[in-house]
Amino acid sequence: MPQLRLNNTLTRQLETFTPIDPANVRFYGCGPTVYDTAHLGNGRAMVVYDQFYRVLKALYPGAVTFVRNLTDVDDKIIARADESGESIRSITERTTAAFHADVAALGCLPPDIEPRATEHIPQMIAMIERLIERGHAYAAEGHVLFSVPSMPNYGMLSRRDREEQIAGARVDVAPYKRDPADFVLWKPSDTPGQSWPSPWGSGRPGWHIECSAMSEAHLGEVFDLHAGGLDLIFPHHENEIAQSACAHHGQPHARYWVHNGYLMVEGEKMSKSLGNFYTVAQLLEEGWQGEALRLTLLAAHYRAPLDFTRDGFAQAKAALDRWYGALRQAGVTGEGMMAPDEAARMAPPAVLEALCEDLNTPLAIAALHEAAGALNRAQDAGEKQELATALRAGGQLIGLLAADPESWFTGGDTGGLDAAAIEQLILDRAAARKAKNFAEADRIRGELEAAGIVLEDGAQGTLWRRV
Repeated sequence: MPQLRLNNTLTRQLETFTPIDPANVRFYGCGPTVYDTAHLGNGRAMVVYDQFYRVLKALYPGAVTFVRNLTDVDDKIIARADESGESIRSITERTTAAFHADVAALGCLPPDIEPRATEHIPQMIAMIERLIERGHAYAAEGHVLFSVPSMPNYGMLSRRDREEQIAGARVDVAPYKRDPADFVLWKPSDTPGQSWPSPWGSGRPGWHIECSAMSEAHLGEVFDLHAGGLDLIFPHHENEIAQSACAHHGQPHARYWVHNGYLMVEGEKMSKSLGNFYTVAQLLEEGWQGEALRLTLLAAHYRAPLDFTRDGFAQAKAALDRWYGALRQAGVTGEGMMAPDEAARMAPPAVLEALCEDLNTPLAIAALHEAAGALNRAQDAGEKQELATALRAGGQLIGLLAADPESWFTGGDTGGLDAAAIEQLILDRAAARKAKNFAEADRIRGELEAAGIVLEDGAQGTLWRRV
């Protein structure tokens, strides 16, 4: 097996991933704030987390614990409840269910542990108390704040200077702050469902302390890998490091940090005002296939910006059609996803090698195109079976090719025609061609094309697929 190499945001270097304990590999990814449905940027982050998870499970079978949290206490949730009149619990339960449906459609494996912030308030209070005891936090007017000057190497992740830290944190000017850069660990609140008793009065946690407490609870004081989007480097991840390191006598929070790049839409920043704001659910409802969306989100290297375009989606759909078409021609049937370690053993070596090189998904996708080409060229039945297994396993290493090849082409919207009707029209067309009635054969092909059905004539007869 190749070794995994990562571009560590903490050191700005490409490093070989060496877990603290190979029998207990620990990975944390910042999950969503559940006040609304997931947009494409959220979807990209979740797919990147999932891809790292699959590679880790391939390299360390049975030894990986992936934690992806849910932030269900937050200003945005309270604001949404105030605007809509819907209860906080109803909002968080509804949006959590929608999030789970979205990430499942994108082919993401469920995390091993999915902690909710509201279920870890005692752990957050205990960590805040430790920070106060050790001189890294202080209480003021019902708030508790982290003292940034108490940590000499604050800023180690983002490498921002003092002025950038203050500007980037968008800090409130408050008389109770000892330093402008200090950030909130606990704030006063009496909102039902979003407030808890504490030594500092009724209140709720700040955003940053939530991830520090949840990761400590489920992964320990120090763990292997932490993932998130570039937008989380500062202040969220910087503050996570500060809280956790100071609560743990200076021990590092996570050894490796990875961050995915920003997502653009048709060359512009995604924005509701520009009319290019898409949620995952919206695209799925429009008929965009989950696997094709996933492949689109993996088409660029995870650290690079990704420009999400309809042309890019069409290219991803065409690539999947090619791969599923090769499997279909080879007689592959059935659906289901192999375990990542099993897929890694059967896949073309170039696929896992590419993924182990800082998750180079474009190179892995290129290797799958080569595998599909080899399968299409193969003549020997035994070779075809071997190459088909390798192609499918390689696809499954990046969370694809889990569907039955036949159903990939024949499922979904078929213009009101069921499979039996389509098959009968194909038989009628074959009879017309045999009778040299080519006008009728062309008419039938045209009727099927109008219904979104494309015919492919080959040695095995005529196969059909929806566009």
